[in-house]
Amino acid sequence: QVQLVESGGGLVQAGGSLRLSCAASGIMFSIRSMGWYRQAPGKQRELVAAATSVGSTSYADSVKGRFTISRDNAKNTVYLQMNSLKPEDTAVYYCSVLVTMQGTYWGQGTQVTVSL
Repeated sequence: QVQLVESGGGLVQAGGSLRLSCAASGIMFSIRSMGWYRQAPGKQRELVAAATSVGSTSYADSVKGRFTISRDNAKNTVYLQMNSLKPEDTAVYYCSVLVTMQGTYWGQGTQVTVSL
């Protein structure tokens, strides 16, 4: 049973920083990609950043230059460093992991709130 445990969300003022973490357990095969999505009230879930097993990364245009995704493959953990946060970054952030032969798994979500 694959489980994802997220941490690091919270309340921060605009311009501040937060670091999200997501640790995966129960992995039986290789992780192909790890990523972060977010969903704001009344909006669809959107991809924020993703990192593949070969080291390539991708970002939503709205977070480029401000957010950085990184992975610790030995710990099956993915991080999202979020700097220069804006009120429009307020959302529930979800970790997602694509595991070979096992499928896609989601974390429970962590709230990020950015105040003016």
